[in-house]
Amino acid sequence: MGKATKLGIWMDHHTAHLMEFTIDPILTKTIEFTSSSEKRETGFGQNELMVHHKEQRQQTDYYKKLGEVIHKYEEVLLFGPTDAKVELLNFLKDDHRFSTVKIHVKPSDKMTENQQHAFVKDYFSKHLIKI
Repeated sequence: MGKATKLGIWMDHHTAHLMEFTIDPILTKTIEFTSSSEKRETGFGQNELMVHHKEQRQQTDYYKKLGEVIHKYEEVLLFGPTDAKVELLNFLKDDHRFSTVKIHVKPSDKMTENQQHAFVKDYFSKHLIKI
């Protein structure tokens, strides 16, 4: 990924499918949330709190990985079935590197890869700036 200026990201809390909007066929790159294999045990107060903090750090790392890709684009479409797209947007708002990136958020259902590609093509085709 690199020369395109528009990026579509279908995402949930565990997986993000990144698709550049280009005239070539769209290719998908995947970034996944990586969690530890640590088993969750409830009822241990302090341990539960530690697991919660660890999960929050892992979620932050997931959003940071996405941010490292997003800041290279002029326009980004975040879409998917969960609130992860809004959480990512809120995470990115605090970072000045994203002040020039136009980020759009659209709800969508679970989709096949072909449906995701069609969604990205349709969205950016309708929003092309005509000079």
